[in-house]
Amino acid sequence: MGIRTTRRHRAWSSTRPLLMTGLLLGAVLFSPFGLAQSTGEASGQATDAPLETDPDSGFVMAEGWQTVKGNCTVCHSAALVTQNRGSREHWAYLIDWMQETQGLWQFNPEMEATILDYLSTHYGPRTDARRQNLPKHLMPPAPQASETSTEG
Repeated sequence: MGIRTTRRHRAWSSTRPLLMTGLLLGAVLFSPFGLAQSTGEASGQATDAPLETDPDSGFVMAEGWQTVKGNCTVCHSAALVTQNRGSREHWAYLIDWMQETQGLWQFNPEMEATILDYLSTHYGPRTDARRQNLPKHLMPPAPQASETSTEG
């Protein structure tokens, strides 16, 4: 028994390559690396184009990166910085904490501002990251282990 083709099947088969081409073209045009992003550059708007990173540290090579690399990687790896995200206030809190508990030296105000500007710009909070954990008072009760064995 052969496969019977209908007019609808033949019409779909002939338009499928065009549909797939359109979908792929749309994906390329509106992807972060596509052509639609370049229109922002012409109008002076910021784009989401990937920034160049330092091959040694992984830091985004933008204003202030060398200051961050020179101060942060003395005590820990750059990965400890690049894997974290936070607001300017969060990064300031971490610097204060490291100065109070970990022996980090005091920065002059200009250097600290450069570090905080860089970190909050390139390693700021993410909107696409996993949500925060629920507060304990909103968590469902944990099941309690039975104290008596039900096995016979």
